[in-house]
Amino acid sequence: MTDPVECHSGYTYAERPVALQWEGRRREIEEVLDHWRTPGGICFRVKTTEGQIFKLFFNELFEEWHIELIE
Repeated sequence: MTDPVECHSGYTYAERPVALQWEGRRREIEEVLDHWRTPGGICFRVKTTEGQIFKLFFNELFEEWHIELIE
């Protein structure tokens, strides 16, 4: 299975998301609005080229992405 989030990874995995899969379509990320770490992983708030805002969370323990449409 393909990851639902494509990321630029340099020194560490998931340094910056560049695209995500939502409702069966690939959506490019225009801008990372915010990012922060939690005890379980890393979160991003991003804006797609279509203007949608998503919250992305990478759970490091289970190595899986969770995607939530915000607006």
